[in-house]
Amino acid sequence: MSAFLFVAMAVLWGSSAIVTGHQAISGAPEVSVGYRMALVSLVMFGWSIARGEKIGLRPIDQPWVVVQGVLFFGLAFITFYHSTTLITSGISALVLSTSSLFAAVVGWLFLSAPVTMRMLFGIMSGIAGLAVIAMPQLLAVSSGPQTMAGVALALAAAACTGCGTVVAMRNQQAGIPISVLMSWAALFGALFSFALALFGDMSFKVDISAAYLAGLAYLAIIASCVTFFMYFSLVQRIGPASASYTLALVPVVALLLSALFENLTIDGYVIAGGIAVLFGNILVLSAPARQPAPAKVVQGKEKPL
Repeated sequence: MSAFLFVAMAVLWGSSAIVTGHQAISGAPEVSVGYRMALVSLVMFGWSIARGEKIGLRPIDQPWVVVQGVLFFGLAFITFYHSTTLITSGISALVLSTSSLFAAVVGWLFLSAPVTMRMLFGIMSGIAGLAVIAMPQLLAVSSGPQTMAGVALALAAAACTGCGTVVAMRNQQAGIPISVLMSWAALFGALFSFALALFGDMSFKVDISAAYLAGLAYLAIIASCVTFFMYFSLVQRIGPASASYTLALVPVVALLLSALFENLTIDGYVIAGGIAVLFGNILVLSAPARQPAPAKVVQGKEKPL
């Protein structure tokens, strides 16, 4: 089951790269992310209520859910959207794949999540494979201020994704159902994004076209609700570091789709890099499944929000 979730998420996220790029140039990224996460929250709240889930949060969990929302559903997407406007999505995705390393380190420091040598070697193998795939593009890109800013933003997105993943694991260990957790976290991410747009005096107008609305629906429902539910389920099953490694496969999926629909030539770099990524994937998935120590959550008498 974990392997199915792993592959399905990589395919769904990888196929959303082109749509994300269009959304990023159709309005302020903060606004587009805000609309996207607001729709995610609305759908997930409806799903949670339909399933009979209690949507209230205990006061002790509320700050952690806010942190998850700001990091994972807010800052990570905003910085990545901005990154794709400065550098190509391939390089952005390559840098974003390092979120697995952030998740491994932060998870080890704060949740005692186990990180084995096999896991670390697998992650590094995957990242090295992506570097090989992107090598021709990296060599062709100038090292000007715009490129450096794009890389820095993608790295910030990776850090926020990795840290947000670890916070999500803490929240799941506290007993918050995944659908409820996503509902609130996406809402806080949307509010944070809109607040940035408001204080930045950005226009809330976007390109209201059929393509934009269709892309927004796809990103919110398929590439967010469905894949995030899979993602946080995987975090619960195999830990934050291994789950974050799915991002290492996203650019590979994007390249394969480009080969099928955009006549991209599969050269030696792509083949060699793909082998390295798949090898890393096998190492990560075959690592001993040891669960981190449960988070100590103090039971309070406060009523839920």
